[in-house]
Amino acid sequence: MDWGAVWLSLKLATCTTLLLCVLGLPLASWLVASRWRWKFLVEAVVALPLVLPPTVLGFYVLLALGPGSPLGRGWESLTGRLLPFSFPGLLVASVLYSLPFAVRPFAVAFAAVDRRLVEASWCLGVSRAGTFFRVVVPLSWTGILTGIILTFAHTLGEFGVVLMVGGNIPGQTRTVSISIYDDVQALNYDAAGRTALFLLICSFTALALTYALQRRPGVP
Repeated sequence: MDWGAVWLSLKLATCTTLLLCVLGLPLASWLVASRWRWKFLVEAVVALPLVLPPTVLGFYVLLALGPGSPLGRGWESLTGRLLPFSFPGLLVASVLYSLPFAVRPFAVAFAAVDRRLVEASWCLGVSRAGTFFRVVVPLSWTGILTGIILTFAHTLGEFGVVLMVGGNIPGQTRTVSISIYDDVQALNYDAAGRTALFLLICSFTALALTYALQRRPGVP
């Protein structure tokens, strides 16, 4: 097994999950609370990675991060390095690709919180931010944890997007899924089988935890 690729994938999944907690929680809260008439367009953008082929998303992300884009030029001027085919570029692509796997469970959990509890908190003088962290988040912890688990597991097994944006650079952008692809191309089925089994166990564990969290007390 390519332990370098395993470590890089775990690092990428951890960083992606942390970033999506920071970005996804307020976004999910806004999607639940907002009455903006065009909100459905934001919801469609968030859900787009669920139906868009990974290579298509990877292609547009590659263009957006490339040296010909303002973002790419700005990053290059600050760091002296290119965003594509680097870990930071890989992280940006992973955040975009895993966005719905975090935001959707968060939003479902927030929507299930009794609105009367939120309004009671406001009436007691608690700010909106305080109400969110002291009332909404504790009551939504199962949905938040589900989003975290799904995001981590989904990022761990990414292939198309990471290959388009990061390429296949050992120690920098070569993830577990790309390692499996390389082993199969080289007819090294034993190594591919061991790495694939690792991903299979991770995916099954993530789904088992997700379904366990969604069970209601007293329901068999």
